[in-house]
Amino acid sequence: MNRSLGNRPKRILVAGGAGFVGSHLCERLLERGNRVLCVDDFTTGAAENVAHLRTSRRFRLLEHDVVQPLELDVDEVYNLACPASPPHYQADPIRTLKTSVFGAVNLLELARRNDARILQASTSEVYGDPLVHPQTEEYWGNVNPIGPRACYDEGKRAAETLFFDFHRTRGVDVKVARIFNTYGPRMSESDGRIVSNFIVQALHNRPLTVYGDGSQTRSFCYVADMVEGLMALMESPAGIIGPINLGNPDEFRVLEFAELVLRYTGSKSRIEHRPLPVDDPKRRKPDIARAVQWLNWQPATDLETGLSRTIEYFARRQRAARADLIAAE
Repeated sequence: MNRSLGNRPKRILVAGGAGFVGSHLCERLLERGNRVLCVDDFTTGAAENVAHLRTSRRFRLLEHDVVQPLELDVDEVYNLACPASPPHYQADPIRTLKTSVFGAVNLLELARRNDARILQASTSEVYGDPLVHPQTEEYWGNVNPIGPRACYDEGKRAAETLFFDFHRTRGVDVKVARIFNTYGPRMSESDGRIVSNFIVQALHNRPLTVYGDGSQTRSFCYVADMVEGLMALMESPAGIIGPINLGNPDEFRVLEFAELVLRYTGSKSRIEHRPLPVDDPKRRKPDIARAVQWLNWQPATDLETGLSRTIEYFARRQRAARADLIAAE
């Protein structure tokens, strides 16, 4: 691929760009001087996430479902188009699978026609409920192909297959990132993931719902760090394809994390235990040796800083909602 663009800005398409991670990626790409086309069908993305970017002449928002083909002139493509939280991707599992598979095909074909580089935002869920810890990129995973999470897990696995096959058979310049648990401002209050669930529950003084005994582990990466990792992979030499784990290797028990949220919010909420969901991973921790060696990347934001920023984001939204309610009375 010819990466020389002269003096003109890159034309970069971000599919799923109005989502949580996608909106932060769009913002950072604009800061770098690029032209950014944000494509989203708003199944889980929100126009408010990118509203502040629409004043830029280098930003364009296009409502489109990547399950349908699209014709555009682009230099790079980031594929983040798929619901990422269990309540959202399980709400319409067939649509989720189609987004992962048909969306990948359509964006890969777009990249092929444009001789553009394309990055797949895959997921740690391709490892399923892992039997290897921490998870390295060589591990093939332990996924239940017919379970309630399979629409997402297997959809992302199939998308990775498509990326590597398009590279091998059609010469498309591809990159594959496996994203581990990410948190930060612009998470949806209703996305059902641990960080947003616990913070929203704590701020409303509701019980924090811990599934199982809370001994299962997760590793949390702040969104700004994740975006830097994605861009580092996109800008890496052509020979670096991946997959590459992107995440924070600091591991926390779910119960331990719930107690941290209670401490940082000052909430008096109690912890309430509920049955563990089907196929819920017991341990989740990335091995990021490849990212460190090949991309010179590792997370820079400590949990206290990132969690404080995220709590403030949700608290600010809560205050705004109360103000709107009072104004409407």
